[in-house]
Amino acid sequence: MKRIGILTAGGDTPALNATIHGAVVRANQLKLEIYGFIKGFNCLFNPRVPHVHLNPLFQAIPELDPTKGGTLIGSSRDYVDPDKKDELDLIASRLKYLGIDGLICIGGDGTLNGLQPLAERLPTVLAPKTIDNDLPHTDNCPGYGSVIKYNATTVIEVGLDVASMATDDGSCCIIEVMGRSAGWIAAGAVLAKRGNPAQPPHIILLPELPFEEDKFLAKVKETVDSHKFCVVVVGEGIKYSNGEEVGADKTRLDAFGHPVLAGAAEKLKQIVQGKLETKTRTVLLGYAQRAAEHCASLTDSNNAFACGEAAVRAAIAEKSGYMVKIVRDVHSNGSIKWSTGLQSLSEIANVEHFVPRDWISEDGFLPNEKFVAYARPLIEGEVKLPLEGGLPKYVTLEKVRVEKKLAPRQ
Repeated sequence: MKRIGILTAGGDTPALNATIHGAVVRANQLKLEIYGFIKGFNCLFNPRVPHVHLNPLFQAIPELDPTKGGTLIGSSRDYVDPDKKDELDLIASRLKYLGIDGLICIGGDGTLNGLQPLAERLPTVLAPKTIDNDLPHTDNCPGYGSVIKYNATTVIEVGLDVASMATDDGSCCIIEVMGRSAGWIAAGAVLAKRGNPAQPPHIILLPELPFEEDKFLAKVKETVDSHKFCVVVVGEGIKYSNGEEVGADKTRLDAFGHPVLAGAAEKLKQIVQGKLETKTRTVLLGYAQRAAEHCASLTDSNNAFACGEAAVRAAIAEKSGYMVKIVRDVHSNGSIKWSTGLQSLSEIANVEHFVPRDWISEDGFLPNEKFVAYARPLIEGEVKLPLEGGLPKYVTLEKVRVEKKLAPRQ
């Protein structure tokens, strides 16, 4: 094997560039060329196949900054359809034309669905990436630790603001986070409490448990009566007992055909103000969670780097059809050793990993100490950002258009 390709798919994370950097460092050590495909699988459906040589003369290009949020080589929501043989053949033929002997895909559940048949055509390895943290068989997914570190920090700061303005009339603030049908991101906000029951967030609503309006209102009222304010964190995918998503906008669909989720906090605001007559504000963190490198976790970045290295090792060993996984080994003194392993894609595809019920309090309103013990190590350490004029300094690729060489997609 002389040349491998790497691409990213799906939404950004603060750890994507660290994974790419890990792959490039390992490729340099092995004297292996590595090419980054711009805009993920969209690139391979494009007759120009835009790509960049990431390690000319086996040195990482200076633009590859592991402390940069997002991804240097871009991403997209284009995925391989496992049922479209002609599409798979097209990708394989274009990779062959470019002399690519193996492929590393950095992504989550949407990415891996088409990788198994692709792995039958050339060595293909998945490096995990999803802030939702919902892939099975891996301790965590790169990007998750940084996202919950950012979110917990934001909850602390919003809590200080709301508390300082609290009056006898009481107020409520509802913060909506990503994660769709898994509650890992929302659960991570519990780290903001630092073990103090009086500190925000007072309520965390997870998609793993049905939303019960009466119980929720009673808890908000109890909290406001005690503290004059209540901070709620809600996962975007919370559902009623009938399975209907509280925040679903059925008039808009995402790339997978699911209703767009961006209304849970607003719906809860209407409920609280309408039923309790309590002044309520909402905060929608949205994309701000996904590339917040200024609040990234060093543990997360290091594990992402290790996943990139492990993906290259697996590719050159022709361990095709596997995902790199993160393994946590807790020693008797409480210290943690992180390592990587491999898991077959067939054991991961179409399996969604949820927050265990025994990691959630009996009343369902907060994750418990089992979750805290799991999540706390994931946010440890700080990534040192280069600064310029008081702001993060990031380098981006200058895109140079070249003459197309491949036939257009049929």
